[in-house]
Amino acid sequence: MAAGGRASGRPAKKKGPSKGAGGQGRRALEGRGATPPAEMRHWYKDKARTQRIAREEQGGERRAAPARSQRRSDDAPEYIGGRNPVLEALQAGVPSTALYVAQRIDNDDRVRDSIKIAAERGIALLEVTRDKLDRLTEGAVHQGVALQIPAYDYAHPAELVELAQVAAEVPLIVALDSVTDPRNLGAIARSATAFGAHGLLIPSRRSASVTGGAWKTSAGTLANLRVARASNLTAALREYRDAGLFIIGLDGSSEIDLDNVELLSEPLVVVVGSEGKGLSRLVREQCDVVTRIPMRAAAESLNAGVAAGVALYEVARHRRP
Repeated sequence: MAAGGRASGRPAKKKGPSKGAGGQGRRALEGRGATPPAEMRHWYKDKARTQRIAREEQGGERRAAPARSQRRSDDAPEYIGGRNPVLEALQAGVPSTALYVAQRIDNDDRVRDSIKIAAERGIALLEVTRDKLDRLTEGAVHQGVALQIPAYDYAHPAELVELAQVAAEVPLIVALDSVTDPRNLGAIARSATAFGAHGLLIPSRRSASVTGGAWKTSAGTLANLRVARASNLTAALREYRDAGLFIIGLDGSSEIDLDNVELLSEPLVVVVGSEGKGLSRLVREQCDVVTRIPMRAAAESLNAGVAAGVALYEVARHRRP
């Protein structure tokens, strides 16, 4: 036997070039794409059921999303979305009924702390889809968590004066005239809490109310500040005047600077108007003084939340012992 492993005396067979298929088998080698999900296969026994559930879910989403033109019911719950706002609300003791957490959420310390506080307070913990959270928060940024809070229980305007009397303090109340952005309401509540106000007064119509957006912007301070609602803001201001409080209105068109007002240490109601229209005529007529925050001409006006913060700081400065 030769060294190559062939039998001696038998010639080696020479191989020639193999004949190709001419590309006829190329289509078979390309495959048929990704495997379709089970419900898309014609032999899937629950295909009709899956399609029916999908139609019901789509219909439910359309029904669940409230129309922008519809007014939310006064007794409907509100939702705070976002990891920091939810944690701040829980830490502040905001009345809550349920904590919603998205499935397969990327946990961090804020989420873990929120779950822990909710468990300690006996608040229901619900795991839901992100689509569900989108609907609950009406498309707001929620970062996978949302806190359900009951509808706000408004106080009577007279209760705000009683709170000051119980605390043996000079009354300081903030009234909002035509402030329609809940974020401004939340920011004003935060400043009012910081500078010692005894409550907020808002009209029941054409005004922002205590919604999830207001809770979120207030950073939980609405849990420590009473909000009263009046069916007629002008009449409520008149009653405050009869009770011995002075009414000061903030309006950029005034010629009296706030630091020149001599009533800041007296029992006071500070009325904040909207950024665009300012104070309404009827509310303006109830004011003892209409004043402005002095500023450079380059800035025509301040946001209602910022203006309220500046004014309340000036009041607090005058009341310092």
